[in-house]
Amino acid sequence: MAKKGPAGPRKGPSPPATPSPSAIFSDAAPPPKVPFERLGTARTLVVAAWLAAAAWYLAWRPGSFNPEAPGFSIAVYAAEVFAFLAALLHVFLCFRLSVREPPRPRPGLTVDVFVTTRDEPVEVVRRTLLAALSMDHPHLTWLLDDGDRQGMRRLAADFGCRYIARREQAGARAGSLSNALKFSTAAFVAVFDADHAPARDFLTETLGYFADAGIGFVQTPLDCYNLDSFQHRRSSGRRLVWTEQSLFFRVVQRGRDARDAALFCGSCAVLRRAALDAVGGFAASTVAADLHTSIRIHKRGYRSVYHARSLAFGLAPAGVVPFLREVLRRGLGAMQVWRRERIVLSRRLAGAQKLAYLATVLAPFDGWAKAVFYATPAIVLATGVMPVAAFGEDFLVRFVPYALLTLWMFEEVGRGFGRTLQHAQYGMARFAAAIRATFGLFRRRARFRFAGRGPGSQATSMGFVLPQYAVLVLNAAAIPIGIALHATQGALPLAALVAGVLWAAANAGLAAMVVNFSARLGGFSRREYRFPVPVPARVRLAGSGAVLGILDDVSSSGFRFYGTLPALAPGTPVEGDLFIASGPLPFAATVRTAFRDGERLKGIGCSFEWVDEAERDRLDLYLYGSDLQWQLNGLAEQAATPLEWLARVFGGGPRTRILEPAQWAPVLYHDPGRAASAPEVGFVSVPGAAGGARTLATWRPLDPQSEVRFRMVTRTGSQALAGKPVPLKHVQTPAAPVYLYRFAN
Repeated sequence: MAKKGPAGPRKGPSPPATPSPSAIFSDAAPPPKVPFERLGTARTLVVAAWLAAAAWYLAWRPGSFNPEAPGFSIAVYAAEVFAFLAALLHVFLCFRLSVREPPRPRPGLTVDVFVTTRDEPVEVVRRTLLAALSMDHPHLTWLLDDGDRQGMRRLAADFGCRYIARREQAGARAGSLSNALKFSTAAFVAVFDADHAPARDFLTETLGYFADAGIGFVQTPLDCYNLDSFQHRRSSGRRLVWTEQSLFFRVVQRGRDARDAALFCGSCAVLRRAALDAVGGFAASTVAADLHTSIRIHKRGYRSVYHARSLAFGLAPAGVVPFLREVLRRGLGAMQVWRRERIVLSRRLAGAQKLAYLATVLAPFDGWAKAVFYATPAIVLATGVMPVAAFGEDFLVRFVPYALLTLWMFEEVGRGFGRTLQHAQYGMARFAAAIRATFGLFRRRARFRFAGRGPGSQATSMGFVLPQYAVLVLNAAAIPIGIALHATQGALPLAALVAGVLWAAANAGLAAMVVNFSARLGGFSRREYRFPVPVPARVRLAGSGAVLGILDDVSSSGFRFYGTLPALAPGTPVEGDLFIASGPLPFAATVRTAFRDGERLKGIGCSFEWVDEAERDRLDLYLYGSDLQWQLNGLAEQAATPLEWLARVFGGGPRTRILEPAQWAPVLYHDPGRAASAPEVGFVSVPGAAGGARTLATWRPLDPQSEVRFRMVTRTGSQALAGKPVPLKHVQTPAAPVYLYRFAN
């Protein structure tokens, strides 16, 4: 029997019913129906110029080989040719992107939701199950436990989930999923990793595509909520957040989708049961079951859909160790799949699909090309031997335009998600693991040990970045050696020396960035991610009244509270109520530390002391399974490309500004449309300048035609506000929506 929402006994008040999001919100309007998004005319000209420069340079290069070092010359040229071919495949995949509008699903579709686990902590799986059970559309949730743990068995029983344990773990996660298919009867299967908490509307946004009987699976982005991971980088006042997977999920997957070659990524996807039956279930014979399953489904004639909206949020690798192990797994799996599936020679794949999958299986070989580029300047400076016969005008007039246009092309094709410098850093981080993965092409069996992703799972050993240390040391040492050889022996022409020094310095700088970032994250010890999400709260202290303030840096294990407080020593118990989308939530906590602004107490850091697990679950449902932290803090992934920047500077185009509230404060108000004696509680941003626009957040929709009176509470006192809230958007959490307004008083 299908279940909807969390099952099992629950204590405490039930969440109040919330109205459907109002059509007045701007994000309720359907997106325009555009068949495909293509590169614009100017960007196409950049690509054409790059192709012309590449042809001019690469066709000339064989004639420039150094006859005294033919092996060195051929190795560098081979790396250049590979880099060009990889870039050409990238342009092919990203030139045209799909734009999809999700159809509404037909009623009566049966869905089984599979959540897989092996050795993840119980609290991580618990959050995923909470979000999975809360999804709209009737479904049955299954917990697939390859660890056969009593804690997971009890968790499934508490939530009313189906539970399957395997003592023999053949086929790893794919084997567990295929085993679960023996007990499942639903027409569709949604799959999630243990750490991926789905959004409430995950099923309603993906099931409608299956009205087309030819669709085999629908994939959504694998987004991550821990923005302090190894894969995340923040810039522009910490408001621009880029991830190592941004380009793939925002651009490349959409380009693959336009060519019916979207990848099934192993999680955050819905698959048609008939398609799985046609290929014998999930491919369990390789360590890249997701890639392997994708190819098999496409070979059977089924099509795929990539739904580009983020509908689930999981854990990114917290440190360099799990990141590199994931790189190794994907690379080994790509080699295994290449051996088994004969991608290029297959008659059951279309030409565009072959090229898309070829780009995937060739990706690990980029490690070899990068190794050549990292070693070349050190060799040149230390030995005086160049891979070209002469480093002069003939070389520079061809190479410089080609190099600059390559960088420009990547930025434009990436639509602002490319971020060349950051990609270069991650290329430096992964090159050795990618090289190791390529040896899987010659091994029939490749053993692989999976690693956890969360903060508690990373190793502190720096042995995983020894290749980067080697690049750093060799290139840094080669610079003074090259200068000394030039001064004493004239080993290199001055122009070649300058170019070699700059190239070696760039390599050393990239390696130093990777080593430094890895070491910094290696010391991260907090067990849980703290969300930078404001939560209004009322704190009650023994012997004094209640204090209304704001929580920040919050998880279900602890928080920071800012408000007008007396001096509190560590160990002091506090209690109160949190105001979240599902209604007031009582809590108890213990003070752990105090934050001061000079002599005045600014806030306190506390750990929660939960008595009822159901109350903790309510907070987790509010925090996990949505992009609330992005929406409230004005975070964005996409930067301006060079063409967009030029258009703004010289064409007077609009300048996009990324806004982030300086701080938040709770507000009390009476909704004119509701007859209630007690005031409602929301929160509002405090602008940096007097009279500035504010962002207002409420748990219920407000009438934009009615003036609302608020009382904002800060540490310096309270302030009356009044005005008409202008609807911005609503953010759907697994618990209930949060309504955002622009408000000026």
